[in-house]
This record gives sequence, C-alpha cells and structure tokens, in this order.
Amino acid sequence: MRWQGQKLGETDAAALPGLEDRSSVLRSVTTPEFAGMTFHEVLSKSALNHVPGASRMPFAWTINPYRGCSHACLYCFARGTHEYLDLDGGADFDSQIVVKVNVVDVLEKELRKGSWQHETVALGTNTDPYQRAEGRYKLMPGIIEALAASGTPLSILTKGTLIRRDIPLLVKAAERVPVDVQMSIAMYDDELQKSIEPGAPTTQARLDTVRALADAGFRVTVFLMPIMPHMTDSVAAIDDALTRIKATGARTVIYGALHLRPGVKSWFFQWLEKARPDLVSSYRGLYPGASAEAPKAYRQWLAKRARPLIRMHGLDGRHEDDYPQRGVRPGQGHVESIWRQGAVQSTGRPSAPVTFRTTGSSSAPPAQPMLF
Repeated sequence: MRWQGQKLGETDAAALPGLEDRSSVLRSVTTPEFAGMTFHEVLSKSALNHVPGASRMPFAWTINPYRGCSHACLYCFARGTHEYLDLDGGADFDSQIVVKVNVVDVLEKELRKGSWQHETVALGTNTDPYQRAEGRYKLMPGIIEALAASGTPLSILTKGTLIRRDIPLLVKAAERVPVDVQMSIAMYDDELQKSIEPGAPTTQARLDTVRALADAGFRVTVFLMPIMPHMTDSVAAIDDALTRIKATGARTVIYGALHLRPGVKSWFFQWLEKARPDLVSSYRGLYPGASAEAPKAYRQWLAKRARPLIRMHGLDGRHEDDYPQRGVRPGQGHVESIWRQGAVQSTGRPSAPVTFRTTGSSSAPPAQPMLF
C-alpha cells in the first residue's frame, strides 16, 4: 500500500516526506504514552495481500495491519520497506507507524467474495501485529474473528506478549479453523536483547507467553532466529536457549543465522561499530558487499552444532533452509500444517488439513522466514 496509489489530487506540501497526499490519511497522532512515536492512521484499500507466485514463501496470503514496528529490532528485514514511503529504515521505521484503521472492515468484505478459496493467511510476515500500537488500536481481535468466521486458517508470528490478551479468541478460533502460533525469541542474554531489540518485550516475558499459549492447547513453535555469529552461536548459548524454550512447553524450534538484507545492513553495522567494534571486521567478512546471508559453510557449521542439542532437549528442530513444515517448499506440493493431518489436539478435535499453493520447481533453498 504505497501512498502514491491513493491519490485524489489533494496534496500537503508541509507533510512528512511520502505523506504529501492526504486522501487516505485520516490523521497523524502522538500521545504521551507512546513518547517519540507517531501513528499515521490511514484507510487501506485492501487487507489481504497476495504473495507473488515467484516467491518461495510457504503461504499465499498475508495481512499486515501496521507498517513500521516499535520493537526496533536492529536486524529486522522489513526496515527497507519503509523507504517505499520515503521514510528511512532506521529511526523512522521504529517511530513512524502506519496504522490501517479500517483493515477489519475491508477484510470482512474480501472474505465474503465468492472467489476466496480459504487459503491460510499469515500474520507477522512483515511487521509485528502485536507491537505496542496494537494495545491502542486493537485490530487483531477483529482480524482473528473475521478469519475464523469465514473458515480461513491463520498463522501468527510475533514477538509481542500482547497476544496473551487474545488467547481466549484464538482458542475459539481454533475450534473452527487451524491456528498456528509462533513466537520469535532470538536473544537469551538480557543485556544483548535490550541493546539489539530495544522496543521488544523481554526474553522472559516472551517465554512466559509461550507457556500461556501452550497451556491453552497450542503447539507453539519458537523461532530461534537470528543466531548471531560470535555472539549467540556458542554451544553454551544455544544450550541455554533450548533449555529455556523446552521449559515453556514449546514443541518446535526453527533456527537460522543472521540475515542482513538491503536496507538493513547499514543500520545494523552502525550499531555493531558502537556495541561490538571488535566484531566489525569479522562481520564484514561474513557479509561482504551486498551479501545478505551468512556463507553456506557457516550455516552448515551452525546446523551441525544446533541439531544434536535440539535432539538432546527433545524438541522438533528445523534449520531455516528447511522452513517451514507447515507450508510448501518449491515444487514439493502440499505439506501438513503444524496441526498434523488426522492428529487430535488436546481439545480432542481432529485437525483439518491446511493447503498451500505450489510455487513451482526450484533448486534454490527457501528464503529466510519473514521476521520483523
């Protein structure tokens, strides 16, 4: 949803760059409880975003009620998308939050169309639907209810502990459609977590949220991503993370190394030069030029280190290159959702199969999951 696609001929020369066209911008809001942040309330033309057929993502549809993210994770792949709005991928991404205030109404209309095939819809693929703004705007309850009422399976990936507010709604939704819940928890050193994810809930708060979701009957997946070379990739660090994950009742861990996509790398290196200048040379060697992912040799080394530890802790583990089981890898057709076909949840209700589109054959590995 780019601003230039919403023109009615009215412009505001004094507006923030990228927001000169005011036709679909209701207002920009600042409040004391969100000091330093501005919410740009907009009217969205669509709620369901179709993932291009050439994409290797395992889902065909997404919903992103927000753009920008107050979690302010320095490694967030979505930072570059803020540049589409003529905002920067650094401080603006963290503080200039676009809110699609009519997303629920638009979604309900789209779900009523006869052409809708009830394919799984993924939330949290771009920016976090349970970031702080959700506490103010409360868009997710309406989204969950609309999807479930229409018979549409849903998948949520979040760092936000605010999802606990919606556990009763998710339980009710799961009585009607498959619901897949994933929590992103990458940092288990409190000082590092506060430095690199300054706006996100603490690690322990997220672990407690996983426990609450597991207690409610959900088979929760934890994303142990990104694993940071020379910072969180030691045996001791991975073992500590897995010990704490296992204690929450989570079933599956998906792990992978840091990605530094265009629009992210420059911001990450600014932090690295201040926080860990001793690692700058090493990181430039691992991520030279426009390289976005760690070298294959490093990823293989990481897998050999992590897999035995995951087995030791009795968890189901997958490397990012195998992510995720619930979707389709290129050319492989349908793969079961986290609710296995024919399996029975703790509620005793058999799960329904979730279908995903096939994206065609390819020898390339899937892209890293979209984390925020």
